[in-house]
Amino acid sequence: MEFLSYRTADRIGYITLRNDKQRNALSLPLIHEMEALLQQIEREQAVNVLVIEAEGKVFSSGHNLREVEGQSTQDVLHLFNECQRLMLKIRNIPQVTIAKVHGIATAAGCQLVAACDLAVSAEQAQFAAPGVHIGFFCSTPAVFISRNVGRKKAAEMLFTGDFISAQDALESGLVNKVVPQEELDKAVDELAASVARHSLHTLAIGKRGFYQQLQMDDFQALSYASEIMATNSQHPDAVEGINAFLSKRKPNWSDRA
Repeated sequence: MEFLSYRTADRIGYITLRNDKQRNALSLPLIHEMEALLQQIEREQAVNVLVIEAEGKVFSSGHNLREVEGQSTQDVLHLFNECQRLMLKIRNIPQVTIAKVHGIATAAGCQLVAACDLAVSAEQAQFAAPGVHIGFFCSTPAVFISRNVGRKKAAEMLFTGDFISAQDALESGLVNKVVPQEELDKAVDELAASVARHSLHTLAIGKRGFYQQLQMDDFQALSYASEIMATNSQHPDAVEGINAFLSKRKPNWSDRA
């Protein structure tokens, strides 16, 4: 892999962006590389959690504007459609995704944080949707940002283009936890381990249902969730988990075989 590296430990996968020279921009080659890697991870089912992290000074600066400058509308649309495919894969993959943000995350880089299921940030990290500064409004980042933070805060980020601090991101719901830089590795590993200990099949059922019900009204969502739980109750891991709980023993998940 040219722009990414991948390693695993204890059913946790670590995808590292490795293009500091271009501020870990979500270039078209990087997008294609990450989507292919996610497809492989989904196929192999060797991990339950994916941590998305980055090397260098920034987490991700967003799209590479050199892939936009001078391009036709159709070419630019192709770039954004490919990025949309990547975000959809992050959403649909059965593994729970955690963004590990050590530095600046802007535009599509901020979108990547927002698209992940969970996010942990270092105190020094900053977040922005700065497209308005260059006349290129962050319309696609706005989708996930506005589904993570409140409407007024999302509007502030988008219409000013200014950075918000990690603490602001925490209070607004963009990240789950903020820790000192030197504690970031430990905090992410602990969160990842607390998820990875569970059955991948159960996590996949829960992740899919969680996002589907968010689009429904209350009682439609409740009816949908009831159907999911009824079906889930017949899965071997649910049968094993319930039996283990009643027997006061540790369950043996099917993905550990």
